[in-house]
Amino acid sequence: MKPTIRDVAKMAEVSISTVSRVMNAPESVIESKRVRVLEAVEKLQYQPNSFARGLIYKKSFTLGLLIPDIENFYYTGIIRGMQDACIKLGYSLMICNTDRDKNRLLSYIDAFHEKQVDGIVFASDVMFPEYYEKLVRCRIPFVLLSTHSDEYDVPSVEIDDEAAAYDAVKFLIDLGHEDIGMIGFNHENSISGPPRYQGFIRALNEAGLEHNGNKVKNATHRFEHAYHAAHELFTEHPELTAVFCVADEFAMGVISYLKDRNVLVPGQVSVVGFDNLRIANMFIPKLTTIAQPMYDMGYRAAEKLHEWMTTGSVEVLRERMEHKLIVRESSRQR
Repeated sequence: MKPTIRDVAKMAEVSISTVSRVMNAPESVIESKRVRVLEAVEKLQYQPNSFARGLIYKKSFTLGLLIPDIENFYYTGIIRGMQDACIKLGYSLMICNTDRDKNRLLSYIDAFHEKQVDGIVFASDVMFPEYYEKLVRCRIPFVLLSTHSDEYDVPSVEIDDEAAAYDAVKFLIDLGHEDIGMIGFNHENSISGPPRYQGFIRALNEAGLEHNGNKVKNATHRFEHAYHAAHELFTEHPELTAVFCVADEFAMGVISYLKDRNVLVPGQVSVVGFDNLRIANMFIPKLTTIAQPMYDMGYRAAEKLHEWMTTGSVEVLRERMEHKLIVRESSRQR
């Protein structure tokens, strides 16, 4: 039979509560008893029952993560960072892929509530009122990741999207490019689309360059959408010498489109992406891009959620992490 906490207590000649304290707060137990308990745990190969532990502490020691697209490479770094933080903090991690479907997302919140997760990280989507209201009704602490809310005071972790886009476009301008296009996100259901567009416009305005709305084409979320957007962009504006893309996957779609039409990158057109996915350094040509610290953002979101759950507040409500321009082969002097 599987050893129980009673077996450990009997072998160590201590109470069950002492064994529990050694498992969860060892510094609160005197060394002689702590050593006996740990020796008993090792001899019996005892493993605490997480369900029973949850009943005692009224916690599941589980965090939930809501992401919109598990196939998007961006979220691999986020998940890895959050997973490592969870291991350090003593949580398990449950991941749900919403596919940007409102009904599915709401059903996942219900599922998290039923499984009594201790907190939720809500990644990348717009915090619509129905999401916020359901989370509040369920009384589940939550933190926003790669998104924010101007309407609600919710803890968040992200980068400064406007400043990052500005840096990318200013880099192209400093290389001598004046005819610059953009592949952006549809603004209706995007939290990062509008500020990245604003950063694009600010860089052009400061340089005294014309910004024509027709030089901006939006894609949904995938490589193939960006490929078709690039077709529209270069059909209307074949004079473009550079393109800023709001995602690395978009940049790869643009480069593939240009390659299929024998347009050289960066020989004839420079392309800058956004995110710095692992594949950005494997793609040909290697992508110049804005690096987001995806791993650190995931790690920090878990830490922030833990802080919120254990203290009822956070030191910094809306936290912004540093971005960085990574110069590689897809851009060059005009």
